[in-house]
Amino acid sequence: MVRRRTLLGGVAASGLLLGFGAAPARAALLPIRTCDDWGARPPSSPTTVLHQQPERILVHHTATENVTDYSEAHAHEHARWIQNHHMDDNGWIDSGQHFTNSRGGFLLEGRHGSLDALHAGDRIVQGAHCPGQNNIAIGIENEGLYTSEEPRPEQWDSLVSFCAYTCEQYGIPPTAIDGHRDHYAETQCPGDKLYAALPRLREEVARVLG
Repeated sequence: MVRRRTLLGGVAASGLLLGFGAAPARAALLPIRTCDDWGARPPSSPTTVLHQQPERILVHHTATENVTDYSEAHAHEHARWIQNHHMDDNGWIDSGQHFTNSRGGFLLEGRHGSLDALHAGDRIVQGAHCPGQNNIAIGIENEGLYTSEEPRPEQWDSLVSFCAYTCEQYGIPPTAIDGHRDHYAETQCPGDKLYAALPRLREEVARVLG
């Protein structure tokens, strides 16, 4: 099983510890790199902003190699690869997912406008990560293939941080953190190992939120 650790970076500095003990009044959030930070291309056409709160979070994996380069530079490179694939191969206007979580635990904005919408807490950018869910679910891609391997501790901690903050901002209950396969029968995403860890993810997010 993935080891429990304290959250990294800004969350640790804020005094938020996942595990036992009192929950903070607000969920802290690890830094999220914006589309500009990682060198995203502009969308091919304007993204659609819906003035409504999403109903759930959908957890994905990228089904790419479980690389051992955990650097921020690699996280940025991978985000550019995803966007190029989604725009050039899939014909989408931008990255399909709202956010990306790298193997090194770096969180990145995926589709333009998603971070501003998250901070506002009253809107969602229409995504392209799951048919039937793109207007009502926040999609987060976790870099890697998790059919027989679990996410690294740093990646797990950043996923917990992201989900806790997102649940708080949008009023999403932790029970509404689902896997991609829960809403799309033609995929095994986010992989058997990560999917099996979702009950633990819901529990840890609920603990953060008190």
